[in-house]
Amino acid sequence: MNKVNAEDTSSFNYENRPVVLDVDHVEKSFRLPTEQASGLKQAFINWTRGIKGYRIQTVLKDITFQVHQGEFFGIVGRNGGGKSTLLKIISQIYTPNQGSVTVNGKLVPFIELGVGFNPELTGRENVYLNGALLGFTPEEVDAMYDDIVEFAELEDFMDQKLKNYSSGMQVRLAFSVAIKAQGDILVLDEVLAVGDEAFQRKCDDFFTNIRKDPTKTVILVTHDMGAVKRYCTRAMLIQDGEVKVIGDRETVAEQYTLLNLEAERKEEASRNKRIAAAEGYPNGLSARCPVLRTFAVSKPMLTSDETFKFGVEYQYDEPGEFYLAIALHDIRRGGITFDTGAKNPDFRMAKHGHQKVYFEIPMHLFNNGEFRLFTSLRTPMVSDPANTDMVAVALDDNACTFVVRDAQNTDYALINNRSLAITPITEEEAKQE
Repeated sequence: MNKVNAEDTSSFNYENRPVVLDVDHVEKSFRLPTEQASGLKQAFINWTRGIKGYRIQTVLKDITFQVHQGEFFGIVGRNGGGKSTLLKIISQIYTPNQGSVTVNGKLVPFIELGVGFNPELTGRENVYLNGALLGFTPEEVDAMYDDIVEFAELEDFMDQKLKNYSSGMQVRLAFSVAIKAQGDILVLDEVLAVGDEAFQRKCDDFFTNIRKDPTKTVILVTHDMGAVKRYCTRAMLIQDGEVKVIGDRETVAEQYTLLNLEAERKEEASRNKRIAAAEGYPNGLSARCPVLRTFAVSKPMLTSDETFKFGVEYQYDEPGEFYLAIALHDIRRGGITFDTGAKNPDFRMAKHGHQKVYFEIPMHLFNNGEFRLFTSLRTPMVSDPANTDMVAVALDDNACTFVVRDAQNTDYALINNRSLAITPITEEEAKQE
């Protein structure tokens, strides 16, 4: 596990606050059935043959961390990494095989939308039912009830049965019960995107305000790095059931992004191998051009002050002129950010055969983002030499991905405000030619 220095995000020194959650060397495993025993006879036969009938799947391995009062603590990781299992252990739904979890204060878990709600009961009755499941007395729910209903914006529907609610109304009610419950520790599993746009804005205001309350602690599991950077004081990355890194939110978000890029690269390589096995060549390639790939020379994550260097490897043996065309795609925002053109004289290749050529792109224009370079090999059209035919294109793991992360940047627009600005002018200036 890597540790990094915690970042002071809002003049909040969490280390001086009491520990409200202490997870100490927690491990969790499950038995996955491998043999079916339809009765006692088959179970006995399996036993005599030494067949266990199951295998052990270890989901969490030696998880240790602490959360202090007032923190907004993020837990991130890829699907299947163990995040939700950890939250269920924290919420006392599961018990660990080893280790311990100590909670100081009333913990309110919100792990799955609508769990504990009965469609045959009214909205009002479901609020009290869910409150009881969370450990609150009827008197405590009485005190919270008006806030819950007001936040959910369901004042006129609380005496209708839940089965008559739309899915959006059910989500708003369930979410409102969780976040308006007067608990000390709120545990949320990937639920920040509930409801319509107006309700999401209300939720955003709630989380912005709760960060300012030193008595409230939030533990959030999410795949949204924007939410981690916006709300969290610290974060933790879980990979394959282990704590990979814990510390400031920016570092954890960057590690998670790199982890995703590596996983995508492996998945694309596997897909390319399947295509190559079936068709003889990787996706986008052929006998005319059996090798074409774009590969990183620089590190995969850069700041705006750096330059990304990369190479293109190709094999093309046919006589005549040919060109490389390189397109830069914005993965998150969508669209082609830049293209060299199909017949750019600067990208006419001088050598045939198996070759490598190298290029660079300055990063100073870009805000934070994830980008991918696609290279195609092209030859002039016989019927129209001014245009080109595509011979091959480097796809999947033959394409090249990199990331821009810089504290000076934002995550929204493509171009940062240091490189481009809209400047106010007077009416007189506007009329000048």
